[in-house]
Amino acid sequence: MAFEPPQRLLRALGETRRSGPEGADEADVWLERLPGTAQQAADLRELTVERVQAPGGRSSLVVLVRQADGTPAVLKLAPGRARPESERAALAHWDGRGAVRLLDRDDTREAHDTHGVLLLERLHPDLSVRSLPEAKALLEAAGTLRRLWVEPPAGQAFETVAERTGRQAEAMRATATAEDAAGAGTEVRALVDAALAAREELLAGPPEARLLHGTFRQSKVLAGERAPWLAVGPDPVVGECAFDLARLVRDRVEDLIASPSGPSNTRRRVKRLAESLDVDQERLRGWTLFRAVESGVRAGRVGRLRDAELLLEFAGWL
Repeated sequence: MAFEPPQRLLRALGETRRSGPEGADEADVWLERLPGTAQQAADLRELTVERVQAPGGRSSLVVLVRQADGTPAVLKLAPGRARPESERAALAHWDGRGAVRLLDRDDTREAHDTHGVLLLERLHPDLSVRSLPEAKALLEAAGTLRRLWVEPPAGQAFETVAERTGRQAEAMRATATAEDAAGAGTEVRALVDAALAAREELLAGPPEARLLHGTFRQSKVLAGERAPWLAVGPDPVVGECAFDLARLVRDRVEDLIASPSGPSNTRRRVKRLAESLDVDQERLRGWTLFRAVESGVRAGRVGRLRDAELLLEFAGWL
């Protein structure tokens, strides 16, 4: 079986290459070894390979497989940059509560080379919450997210919101400075300054920390058999719940931008989500601003100019 990476994954790896030489080296090595790694992982686990899931994700190869007893499952392979071992630890801690269940647990690590490889229960990969009408989608996504916000496991060193956003803040400053030097960064600089100021204020007094999904959005919630909706693809982080919810606020951003009432709809969405999940509204607005600007600046940096334009316009409404 040829483990051909989908175009979506290849495009994302191309963006990694443009982010710097270190990212390029890692992406190239991982991609070169991927067919052999996938075949070895399947053979060690006695899996029957059905097909590679397409379009798949932006950070991993997802392969639909069957276990030796015929049970459908998913084999997921991700490079170190995607922090797959952190994902493993979070999924093990959630143990299927609100999230896809990890089948390849720690007690199999001696038998299998599991680094960067996850064996997961099979959900319905083509049916996400995003397929629902907007109001229903937000309701179901928020309900799923609430189940994930638990105490972090003892002794597990997950990245914190402060650490992750600190790296992101440095990249934002560098990009804004480069655009200033080119004489084209006035509007971007203003948004970056506002986002960085919001981050500093938010980190000065964060509420109690929880284990967070880290990259939660509607497309990360898939239909399942044992539960109607389950989250997939976490990039876990420890911090306040408003940080996690902030990414959900801008879901379907292209629809918000296209609407003449986009700014008011955005403010109502912030209010509605904050109230439904008992999150402080101003903290949610602040993290939504930071995450939208960070994503917009990063999209522009790797050449996704349309995405950058949408995200920065959205951020300007906050």
